[in-house]
Amino acid sequence: MLLTIDGGNTSVALGLFPADGDVGDPPLGTWRIRSDARMTGDELALLVRGLIEVPTAAVTGVCALSTVPELLRAIRSMLPRYFPEAAHVVIAPGVKTGVPLLVDNPREVGTDRVANAAGAFTIFRSACVVVDFGTSTRVDVVSGRGEFLGGAIAPGIDIALDALAARTVALRRVELAPPRSVVGKNTVEALQAGVLLGFAGMVDALVGRVRTELPELADATVVATGGLDDAVLAECRTVTVRRPDLTLQGLRAVYQRETARRPRHR
Repeated sequence: MLLTIDGGNTSVALGLFPADGDVGDPPLGTWRIRSDARMTGDELALLVRGLIEVPTAAVTGVCALSTVPELLRAIRSMLPRYFPEAAHVVIAPGVKTGVPLLVDNPREVGTDRVANAAGAFTIFRSACVVVDFGTSTRVDVVSGRGEFLGGAIAPGIDIALDALAARTVALRRVELAPPRSVVGKNTVEALQAGVLLGFAGMVDALVGRVRTELPELADATVVATGGLDDAVLAECRTVTVRRPDLTLQGLRAVYQRETARRPRHR
């Protein structure tokens, strides 16, 4: 089995895949735990092994990434100690992901964005716009040749809600439920309309601008991933496909490519 690990600022997503299988097949299981930069490799291993509930020997490969340096160190510490028989691939500069990065400075591109691009092109084999709802909200563009062309980054929904609650005495965090109207009749509905409908509108506007600037992407698949909030996603008119496992699928694609070109690590 292949274990995939996506270590983000807010959460750590895990996916378990069969050793073989068709491209885009769903994982055998997925899990999400709270991210903690103070977590040690031993603590991370305890959580991972407790969640996946399979013998360590059954894990023949691990592919991981993290945009959090401290968490990346914990992952690197965990792998040789707790998965010594598995082949390890950690996405970092120098790893051949198969995704050409057509940007000013490829080293600035987050490894999660690279994995999303790899997953999107591997599954759809066509131009894609990837909308990732995470700590930040990202709208990234993948060409019909699988190239990462760049994208737009905005604050995430949770960041916006936290900022409102922290900096405005009269406002507080609210449940992201659809309001009765865009014209809120009370503070809760006004916040729901502003955040939920506002973020959906922002995503739609960015996707629209991408299609205007790059006419060859007019019919591109718009795929949503990340810590998805169904209420926000339901208001996005441009999103065509929902793939919560997109980053994990990208890790799987990178693992298969990388291990095919080098001897198995023992």
